[in-house]
Amino acid sequence: MVKPLVAIVGRPNVGKSTLFNRVAGRRVAIVSEISGTTRDRVTTETVWADYPFILVDTGGLEVFPETELWGQVKGQIEVAIADADVIVMVVDAVAGVTASDRDVAQVLRIAAKPVVLAVNKADNERREASAHEFYELGLGDPLPISAFHNVGIDDMMSEVIGHFPDEASFLEPDADLKLAIVGRTNVGKSLLLNTITGQQRAIVSEIPGTTRDSLDSLISHNDRDVLLIDTAGIRRSGKIERGIERFSVLRSIRAIDRADVAILVMDASELATGQDTHIANYILEAYKGIVLALNKWDLANEAGLSQEDATTLVRSRFKFAQYAPVCFVSALKGWGIGGLLDTALAVHGEWTKGVPRYDLRRTVMTAIAEHPPSMSGRHSLKIYSVAQDQTGPPSFTFYVNRSDMVHFTYRRYLENAIRRAYEFKGSPLKMRFKGRSRE
Repeated sequence: MVKPLVAIVGRPNVGKSTLFNRVAGRRVAIVSEISGTTRDRVTTETVWADYPFILVDTGGLEVFPETELWGQVKGQIEVAIADADVIVMVVDAVAGVTASDRDVAQVLRIAAKPVVLAVNKADNERREASAHEFYELGLGDPLPISAFHNVGIDDMMSEVIGHFPDEASFLEPDADLKLAIVGRTNVGKSLLLNTITGQQRAIVSEIPGTTRDSLDSLISHNDRDVLLIDTAGIRRSGKIERGIERFSVLRSIRAIDRADVAILVMDASELATGQDTHIANYILEAYKGIVLALNKWDLANEAGLSQEDATTLVRSRFKFAQYAPVCFVSALKGWGIGGLLDTALAVHGEWTKGVPRYDLRRTVMTAIAEHPPSMSGRHSLKIYSVAQDQTGPPSFTFYVNRSDMVHFTYRRYLENAIRRAYEFKGSPLKMRFKGRSRE
């Protein structure tokens, strides 16, 4: 299921971040009395009344900004509005209707999206009664709430959920493999998508960041249906522009979450940069399968690169993902495309692979016998059993006496033992240690 997106908007300092934290159920957004504290959108996945959705907090919307910064904030809010399924406009019961509220309401009326009007800080009868003033905004019934005191939030969220599109609108297309194409800007992701699909589905340009939205394409390869998810490039974190460019990063991360396997596209002329490794971490933290694709390999001869040298360099930079397969492709020339898709399907097979419990237990207990865990004072770690409790991703639970005694080096040793026996090429392993002590 693709989750609906709810955006919280409004002029500065009306309590949007407090409301965001209240709905999210935890302190995620920065909350401050200083007007304009929230300058970057904050996004989280949450659930309300068994309905999962994505919640987006935004900076205060100034329709006629006086500074360049507010112009940038306005730009990213416009993207949030365009992408949202439901918008919550927050106003202030204490301040009443302001000129800025009217400007924001005009923007929302033009957007023609479902809007829930939340009159915040209505924490007494007088302020609650003043909510009727906001009818003049023309956005439907004003709902008095207090995000700080948790008043009226249930009623507001019932309205929000009531505006969700039909569930069928969020169904993912049926596919054997959901494959995200990710990478930093201008490494050739859109051209790669076009080459794979054989048709012009994404804009191809030399301008970094041309692709702002994720584009889906359903193809067939070796009698398997593959859903291709193209994403906007991810810039180095220190150089991500506010607004559209920053939201494109969120969309890329959202695409990784939707996928089973992600192809990390890198430029053969600028191999394994720091940002490439950061993107790989996004993929592995989401426990998705990973394939490393070195694009523009048609330029390798000019750069004096061999596949062996390039693989050695990539392996040295991706020590945390030695199990990731490396493919050499040229989106421009069409080289290596079939092999890339074959590899992605193979990784998906590893990502969904299960191991018989008896075989797994024998493998792990043999590894423990060959290299027992070290002592800590008078105590030692004891591992009683292990079981695979999930596939996609492969997940393992180890039953131990003291989960707090599992050192990361021993955890890595056990992972390597499992990989030597069963490989799991291209797939991260989720490992949990369940013991008697508090985890």
